[in-house]
Amino acid sequence: MSSTLIRRVVPALLIVCLLGAGVWWSKRPKPVAVVLTAIDQGRVESSIANTRAGTVEACLRTKLSATMGGRIEVLAVKEGDKVKKGQLLMKLWNDDQQAQSTLALTQVETARKRVTEACTVAANAEREAERQSALFQQGFVSGSRDEQARADAQARRAGCDAAKADVAQAQARVAATRVEQSRTVLYAPFAGTVAKIVGELGEYSTPSPPGVPTPPAIDLIDDTCLYVRAPMDEVDAPKIAPGQSVRISFDALPKQSFAGKVKRVAPYVSAVEKQARTVDIDATLNADQTTPHLLVGYSANVEVVLAVRENVVRVPTSALQEGAKVLVASADGTLQQRALKTGLANWEFTEVLEGLSAGDRVVTSLEREGVKPGVLFVADNTAK
Repeated sequence: MSSTLIRRVVPALLIVCLLGAGVWWSKRPKPVAVVLTAIDQGRVESSIANTRAGTVEACLRTKLSATMGGRIEVLAVKEGDKVKKGQLLMKLWNDDQQAQSTLALTQVETARKRVTEACTVAANAEREAERQSALFQQGFVSGSRDEQARADAQARRAGCDAAKADVAQAQARVAATRVEQSRTVLYAPFAGTVAKIVGELGEYSTPSPPGVPTPPAIDLIDDTCLYVRAPMDEVDAPKIAPGQSVRISFDALPKQSFAGKVKRVAPYVSAVEKQARTVDIDATLNADQTTPHLLVGYSANVEVVLAVRENVVRVPTSALQEGAKVLVASADGTLQQRALKTGLANWEFTEVLEGLSAGDRVVTSLEREGVKPGVLFVADNTAK
């Protein structure tokens, strides 16, 4: 081949090779950007959480209403006040009942004086009967006179006993008027905080009749003792028992959780319309930690810890695909699918019994388009 021909062919071949390389480069599979997480060793827990938000409750809470209606005459507290046990909270107008009580007390005093009168007369009649009996024995009076004296003494003694019964009756009437007065006043049954008051001074307060949801006059809570009540799915209820460890978090205190214990598991299933059947559990915070300032009614979440494994190989639960499979970053730059044998699991981590070792990198961005076995990958700037 002549040198002229070579000079013409070689550049043409180079151009063809360059064009082919360019076409291949443009059509080659593009790597998929993925988030990778390195497998490590650590703690894995098996846990279950409430199905709906729980609520902070007070150990002692009562919604008080007078047992009869009336105009509010005394409102001794206001919302937010701290009260002591037995302290007066509210009093309705009861002047009529106080008048009845005064009348009853007067009747007691009158009855007592009648007792003194009747019993004095009875004692005198009994002494007279004894004298007539002695005279009859001596033959100075007739038998009829003796019998008349004894009958009069017995009658007088019955009058004395009746007067004493009148005193007891008058005292019972006093007690009844005091019971009536107690229906118009509200006292604190325990020390606590007044959460809410329904009604103002001078307004008419109405009690709550059966079946009618009338708001209570005073809502009293003891905020020194609080717990969390949370609904758990009925399927998980058999796994829960008093004394189990829990983690409690509050929407009002983000990014914080507090250790606690299961205090009580409800003995029945709650069936709320259009909602899953649940079992309520009560959980308390551990006393050996700094207790946050909580308000009754805060929403809370309870996670019950069923089992714990320490220092085990674990994979982020978000990296698991159906069938306990993961995508592993291989040395050749592709993603390889690997099946695992798993143990304990929660929303954050799953224990790996077989299939991965510490240091392996797995994909945690499975929701990204194009992430599948065999594709080229590139770790994005959020990769761990």
